Amino acid sequence: MTARSKTYTPANEEAPVSQIGASLEALATAIAARRGTGSYTDSLLSGPVDAPLKKLMEEAGEVALAAKDVEGWATSAIASALALDAQQAEPADGTTLSVALPEEYYQAVNHLRYEAADVAYHLMVVLERFGIGPDEFAAELNSRMTEAERPVGAAMLRPDDIERGK
Repeated sequence: MTARSKTYTPANEEAPVSQIGASLEALATAIAARRGTGSYTDSLLSGPVDAPLKKLMEEAGEVALAAKDVEGWATSAIASALALDAQQAEPADGTTLSVALPEEYYQAVNHLRYEAADVAYHLMVVLERFGIGPDEFAAELNSRMTEAERPVGAAMLRPDDIERGK
C-alpha cells in the first residue's frame, strides 16, 4: 500500500483555517445540543458521573493497546526486512532496502485513529458536563506553550484561573 493522504475537503467547500479547531468546536456544539435528548451522549452528561469517566478511561486504554498493535506491525515488518537484507547481498548501487509494511499495519493505524477519536469525544463530553468549553480548554493548552509557540491571537487563561496540580 502506498502512502496517500487520508483526508480531503469536500468539493465546493473551503477548508477552515484549522481542521482540528473547527472539528473540536463543532463536536463541542453537537455534544451540548444533545443535552436533554435522551441520547447516549445525554446519558453521559446527566447520568451518574462514573459513566463518562469510566468510558474515557476505557477508551484511553484502547488507544494504548491500538498504539502497541501499530508498533508491533511496524517492528515485525522492519525485522523481517532486515532479516531478508542480511540473507541477500547489498545492491551494488548503494541503495538501501525499502521496507514494505503489511496491510495489517495500515489497518492498525486506522484503528488507532478511531480509538483516539473515541478518547477525544468522551473527553469533550466530560468537559461539557463540568462546564469547560472549547475556548477554555484551548486556553489551558495554550498556557503550556511559550509565547513564541502559541498561535497569534490564541485564547489565554487569566492568571487567577490557572491552577497547577493539587
